[in-house]
Amino acid sequence: MSDRSFVEIQNDVISILKTIFDPEIPVDIYELGLIYEIKVSPGGKVDVLMTLTSPACPVAGTLPGEVEGKLKGINGVSEVKVELTFDPPWSQELMSEEAKLELGFL
Repeated sequence: MSDRSFVEIQNDVISILKTIFDPEIPVDIYELGLIYEIKVSPGGKVDVLMTLTSPACPVAGTLPGEVEGKLKGINGVSEVKVELTFDPPWSQELMSEEAKLELGFL
């Protein structure tokens, strides 16, 4: 068990998510708005609820596993569960201002 705080672990989770990119869009999955929820529980359990840009996304079979694998490497994380959802469906409105600027939407 780690003595790392909830905030430290959550910050590390977000930092790692910002290193994972949708291969078709040059923006990380966090800024793209693909992460709907992050829960860090006592004992270092991390639950992530995420989506993809579309159900037919070519990385549907691999991206959730990549997220899980990278998050398991965080100091203080004991367990990771990544759940994929398409409700609500992803839309451009979910992107951060940074992502919209990067993609020329602003």
